[in-house]
Amino acid sequence: MKKTLLLIFIFTILFKNSFSRSVGETEILTDEGIEVFQNEKFYLLKKNVRIIADDFNLSGDEVKIYFDKDLYDIIDIQAKGDVNLDSKSYKIKSSGSSIDIQIIKEEITVKGEASKLYLENVEMLSDGLIKVNNLTGAFEIIGSNSFLKAEDIYIKGNNIDGVFSTTNTREILKLNVEDDQLSNIKTEDLDMLSKKAIYNKETSIIELFENVKIVRGSEIITGDYGTLDTKNNSYKVKSNNSGKVKVLITDSNE
Repeated sequence: MKKTLLLIFIFTILFKNSFSRSVGETEILTDEGIEVFQNEKFYLLKKNVRIIADDFNLSGDEVKIYFDKDLYDIIDIQAKGDVNLDSKSYKIKSSGSSIDIQIIKEEITVKGEASKLYLENVEMLSDGLIKVNNLTGAFEIIGSNSFLKAEDIYIKGNNIDGVFSTTNTREILKLNVEDDQLSNIKTEDLDMLSKKAIYNKETSIIELFENVKIVRGSEIITGDYGTLDTKNNSYKVKSNNSGKVKVLITDSNE
């Protein structure tokens, strides 16, 4: 999300009027009009709100827009109630019970059951919270049924956080995954399960902690601690008890 995303609006407020929006204008439709709170520096749009601009569409039951010096100087948009955001220009698509877009911080937060955020090549879903900061690349996905899916990786856990690269590819540079049951990381040829997993691109190592299970083809290895070197695709599993590491190889031809 670029800082200019909402800073160049020329507002045209339409309360169920029929004239069309021109390029460079933003069309706002609402059943109950607009309330401006000058001292608090925000305005409130109520009931069946739709905002249509060159770069994005936003809809929700209620939208609160904070400004700095005047109505055009937007710094924060808070929408709630079956919110949907779609921006083809910035390759963002999102839905949830609430969405908060902080313009200066370049941060988007999505909350609620079945929250979704599609950001370029990354898909994020959760029944809790999804947050991404475009300036730092930091992201969080917290709550039940949380997962992150990219072109070559699938990550599932109740607490996922890390750092993306700030390029369009959104490569994962750092990753922490935790789950009271089992977190899951899948790549093209590996399936890794554990209560906790840590990844750092600088070391190219994924560390797995507690109830570790690594599956590759017909090979299954379990133990207490595991590491995977993503550069050479090698891995090892250890145990607190020397007899606890288990290797199972099945005949795939059977």
